[in-house]
Amino acid sequence: MIAAGVGALAALNDAAAQNENVFRMTPEERNVYFARVSAEAENSWRAMVAALRVALPDSLPPMHHDPRRPPGTFRREGSSAWTDSSGNTYTRSAWGTWNNYDEARANPYAALPDPLRCDDGRRVTDAGTWWHVRRPELQEKFDTEIFGRVPDHLPQVHWDVAAVRDSMIGARHVEVRKLCGRIAHTPGVPHDVRIDVELVLPAEASHPVPVILELGFVLPPGVRLPLMQGDPGPAWTEQVLARGWGYAVYVPTSVQADNAWGLREGIIGIANNGAPRKPEDWGALRAWAWGASRVLDYLETDRSVDATRVAVEGLSRYGKAALVAMAYDTRFALALAGSSGKGGATLYRREFGEAMGNLCSASEFHWFAGNFLRYATSPDALSVDAHELFALCAPRPVFVSCGSPLVEGRWVDDTGQFMAESAAGPVYSLLGGTPLPTGNMPPIDSALAGGALVFRQHHGGHTVGPNWPYFLDFAATVFSRKAQ
Repeated sequence: MIAAGVGALAALNDAAAQNENVFRMTPEERNVYFARVSAEAENSWRAMVAALRVALPDSLPPMHHDPRRPPGTFRREGSSAWTDSSGNTYTRSAWGTWNNYDEARANPYAALPDPLRCDDGRRVTDAGTWWHVRRPELQEKFDTEIFGRVPDHLPQVHWDVAAVRDSMIGARHVEVRKLCGRIAHTPGVPHDVRIDVELVLPAEASHPVPVILELGFVLPPGVRLPLMQGDPGPAWTEQVLARGWGYAVYVPTSVQADNAWGLREGIIGIANNGAPRKPEDWGALRAWAWGASRVLDYLETDRSVDATRVAVEGLSRYGKAALVAMAYDTRFALALAGSSGKGGATLYRREFGEAMGNLCSASEFHWFAGNFLRYATSPDALSVDAHELFALCAPRPVFVSCGSPLVEGRWVDDTGQFMAESAAGPVYSLLGGTPLPTGNMPPIDSALAGGALVFRQHHGGHTVGPNWPYFLDFAATVFSRKAQ
């Protein structure tokens, strides 16, 4: 199950960022720790539901006897989730809705919002109107309804190079720099924020180099999970260095915890002086993207780095955050969004795989503004959709990566990701970028590429691994144009 596997990895990564002793806990102690996190998240979720007066059913029937439960589903052994004979994952939301995997029911809404129609009805026909009128309108809608609003006056981040060492990665000599972005302690917030980044640069470089910035899961030495294993060929880091580029791995949970318990801590807690969030306040996805921008701030000061050629990349929930970072910060040259699903590249209005009920649950609502809960059962009431998140990236290049539905599963809804990327085409065309050349999905292991947009499904599972060579070829073309 993708959601559970990545969720477990994120939970351990989150705990590592806050307290590495969790790995020294007994299984019983660890269970108690995560049960407390879940209970606090439930309390925070219920408080936001009450503040927004979001309607919930008075009661729901037992799941075994729920008439809305999809036919042929059964409870997975050892899990609270349900499945079917094809291995699809089903959950029931607090609103009584279940996940759907029937294409005949996947697209109930007639049309998507038009990214080139201003709020006053004007049609956008020139770049000036896009940049000065329509784009700010769309960003305001995403701020209000989905990702939340970043406060105007946040503390400055002060960067230190905590350590420097020479090393070998594969066959290449590198310089490894441990970076630490510090934000001063705030009364009412239990912990300081320390942005953790590892920057690796080729030792032989004689000029500033491009950098791939990964939003990464980083666990203590010696800790590995099956989810992190199995990609064939050289590691992505070796592939990047082989091109003479550098890379940086940024730990998003060092900025903001990946649970609702942490909303009074991290950068969101600092912004609110430890008080509960208001409905329009930012969630973790926006906070993680903010942290990526602060890393880019540092890279702009490093003479070893060509900060005009920095790509941002992430997988799963970090694929969502990478796409958000690309949309909000026009300094990023390109993005790789891996299996990001709903909340990232997939259309909200498409009812397939991961559902609005999942995003609006106690375990995931902290990714978004509180206001997002208003749309748990009515995604068509959103004034924007995921294709307009791509539009905010335009005309800069974006590579969407997915795995095979036979291996990765259908939770991330690869079709919905392709539909959103394709629907952003008119904005790319307006701004001089080449959209996807067709509205038909390509076969697995065959990239569909325009000039600025690429979609590729690989044959593997919930990983970017098999797509790294294709993305790096794409990035090389982008970087060479920027170098001219």
